[in-house]
Amino acid sequence: MITIERRSMMLLLASATVAAATGTPGIACAQGKADIGSEEANEIAVEAYLYLYPLVTMGVTREQTNMLPGATRNNLTNNFVNMRTFPPADFKAVVRSNFDTLYSTAWLDLAGGPMVVSVPDTGGRYYVLPMLDMWTDVFAAPGWRTSGTKAGHFAVVPPGWRGRLPEGVGRIDAPTPAVWIVGRTETNGPGDYAPVHKIQDGYRITPLRAWGRSLAQAAPISAPLHLDAPAPREEVDRMTAFAYFRYAAELMNANPPHFTDWSTVERMKRIGIVPGRSYRPELLGPTIHDALERSVAEGQRAMRARAATLGRIVNGWQMNTETMGVYGDDYLKRAVVAQILLTANQPEDAVYPLLLRDADGKPPVGGNKYVLHFEKNALPPVSAFWSLSMYDAQGFQVANPINRFAIGNRDPLKYNADGSLDLSIQHADPGGERNANWLPAPGGGLLGLTMRLYAPGASVLNGRWAPPPLQRRS
Repeated sequence: MITIERRSMMLLLASATVAAATGTPGIACAQGKADIGSEEANEIAVEAYLYLYPLVTMGVTREQTNMLPGATRNNLTNNFVNMRTFPPADFKAVVRSNFDTLYSTAWLDLAGGPMVVSVPDTGGRYYVLPMLDMWTDVFAAPGWRTSGTKAGHFAVVPPGWRGRLPEGVGRIDAPTPAVWIVGRTETNGPGDYAPVHKIQDGYRITPLRAWGRSLAQAAPISAPLHLDAPAPREEVDRMTAFAYFRYAAELMNANPPHFTDWSTVERMKRIGIVPGRSYRPELLGPTIHDALERSVAEGQRAMRARAATLGRIVNGWQMNTETMGVYGDDYLKRAVVAQILLTANQPEDAVYPLLLRDADGKPPVGGNKYVLHFEKNALPPVSAFWSLSMYDAQGFQVANPINRFAIGNRDPLKYNADGSLDLSIQHADPGGERNANWLPAPGGGLLGLTMRLYAPGASVLNGRWAPPPLQRRS
C-alpha cells in the first residue's frame, strides 16, 4: 500500500515533472503572509482543513479502489466494476451495506478527453448513476428519475472542452477531470440477480475518440466485495497536518476548486495554500506551522459536533434531506458527509432516514420487541420503492435464521384489514402471519435501523412526512 509520505513525494515529483515540461510554476511555494497573527492563522487553517477534507478523501478512495485484489489501475479506470451479489452476513468492509441495489462503480479519467458512458434499456427498472466530482458534489445523476430507463449515451467532458459530440450522445460537463460514478441498480433479492447482471453488463465506458470505430468498448469486470486496504476515513484521519496539506495541494493542482469557492480560496492564500502550486509547509514560519498542526484536531472536533446535528430529528429519525449531494458553501457539512456518508445521493434520488430514538426517547436495543406502524394514508411516499434495513451499533448486518437483513414494499408484506402496515422488529420469530413482516434484530446491543426511500415524494423532501415512531411492544 502507498504510504502517506510516499504518496506526497510521488505527487510532488509528478508536479515538478509537469512544471519542467511546461514551464508552469507547479513546484513554486507561495509563502503565507508574514504579518498574519496566530488567531487568524488558526482560524484559516481549520477552515482549510474542513474545505479540503472531501478532496483528500476522494484522492485516497481513488487510490484504494484502484488497488482491488487482482486488479490494476488500467482496468479499474474508465471501466465499470460490478458487485454481483449482496454482502454476506459476516461482511465488515463497509458500514450499512445496501440490500436493495447492486453497485456498479467506475473512475473516469478525463485528462485524455471525454468519456462516453452508455446505459442499456432497463425496462423500467430503477437505476441511478450518480457522478461525483473530486469535491464530492453530485454534478449529474443519469437514471430512472432524470433521463429515464431507455438506452442512452452520455459524454462526460472535462473542464474547458469545446469539441462537438456525435448525434445521439448527450453532454455532461464535469467540474474536475477525475470523476467517480457509484451506480445502483434495483435488485429484488438474490432471485433477481440474473436480469440485474445483464443490465450491469450493459453499462459501458468508451473514449470519445474511439466512438463509432471498430475499437470495442472495455468489458466491465466483477469485483470482490472488499478493498485490500484500510477504509479511506481511517487513512485520512490519521494523516499528519503536513502530509494532509501537501497531498491536498497536489490534488487541487489537477482538480481546481469550484468557481463559487473564491472567497475561501482567497483566505487560504494567507497561509500559503494557492491552487496550482505545490505546498511546502515546512518552509513557512512558526505561526502558520503551529496553526496547521492544530487544525487537524480542531477540524475533527468541529466535524464530530456537526455530525450529531447533521439532519432534522423527527419521531426519533434523523432526516438528511437538506444540502445533500450538492453542498454549496456549507463546507463543514460537506466534510462530515465525506467522512461518514461518502457517495451520498441527491435527496431527490434517495433519502436514508436513520433511527436514533424509539417512541419513548430511548435508543433502540436488541432483545426488545418493537413494532413500526404505518397508517394506510402514511405509508412511505416514494415513486420507486422503500426498505428498512437492520444493523448493529457499528453499522454491520448480523446473521439471523432467515438471512433477512432488509424488508420493504417489494416483499410479500401482510397489510392490516384497514390498509395499515405493522413491521415486527425483534430477535425472536414472531410466528404466524407476522413472520412475513419480521425484520430480525440482534439479541443485544444498540440497533442501527435505517430506512431507504428511493425517488421520495415531495412530502419527504419538504419535511411534511417522516417515518413513524418505533413503538416498544410488551
